[in-house]
Amino acid sequence: MRHLDNIDLRLLRVFMTLVEAGNFANALIALNLSQSTLSTHLATLEKTLGGALCLRGRRGFRLTPFGEETYAAVKRLFADIDAFQQRIGGYNGELVGRLRVGVVDGVVTSPHLALQSVINRFMTLGSNVFIDLMLGTPQELELAITNGQRDIVIGPFSQKAPNITYVPIHNEQHLLYCGRGHPLFDVPAALITQNLIEGARFSVRGYRQLDDLYRVDHPRASGMVIHMEAQVMLILSGRFIGFLPRHIGDTWAAQGAMRTLKPEAYQFKSMHFAAHPPGDRHQPLLHAFLEALVAQSDNPPPPRLDQNGQ
Repeated sequence: MRHLDNIDLRLLRVFMTLVEAGNFANALIALNLSQSTLSTHLATLEKTLGGALCLRGRRGFRLTPFGEETYAAVKRLFADIDAFQQRIGGYNGELVGRLRVGVVDGVVTSPHLALQSVINRFMTLGSNVFIDLMLGTPQELELAITNGQRDIVIGPFSQKAPNITYVPIHNEQHLLYCGRGHPLFDVPAALITQNLIEGARFSVRGYRQLDDLYRVDHPRASGMVIHMEAQVMLILSGRFIGFLPRHIGDTWAAQGAMRTLKPEAYQFKSMHFAAHPPGDRHQPLLHAFLEALVAQSDNPPPPRLDQNGQ
């Protein structure tokens, strides 16, 4: 095996992205590459390293034993490179390195959770910071923290994973909505009964299905979504009722496309947390991002992390 140069490091990054994407189709999107280009990169890397890294076939994409060892080594290599950059940059008073952030969807219109403002504030602290931002469900994001794929994630985490630090960020209010054209849209609020609510088609979030049903004492779900944009679509169809964060639903209501249904009875608040591993090696980046996030939120700043993440 010849010595690795900068081109090989780029190919290693491609390989790591492929593994974390789980298959070639997802990796093509993540890397913005064609099928032939990705295959060429992988073949070049395998030739350089001297062994097959993965297999494709009826059983789907899977790593060879050599590929598993290579992936573990690649993760350590890039973690060490990031640590080197941060250490040298920190010595010069600069914020340097890669920060992998995850967040639930449907927060871009929230004044407390919108990461565009947080990122704006954070990026002023260093010109050599690389942001890797992904969207996911709460379960996907917590898994990404526990398996080391994300450095910090933001979402409404109800099941607290062990060995993870949770910082409260914002208590997001949700109301029940229907869209224009729905049978309940023009019914006066005083005439909307529990029986009418129970008779309406109800769309639930797939990761909070029973919670949504219990909150309105509804007998069954007639639709299910994972992302808030999908929930908006079902409600706007005029065929479903469902919960939305107020910063989303009220925007549509102001346009006359939705209305709230008995907000005094059907509402709840969902606490959003920033979750990160304690003692993370990316302390300077992590703390700077947390400070920017909390400054945007409605909660007091968390205590500063020491070298042990305590």
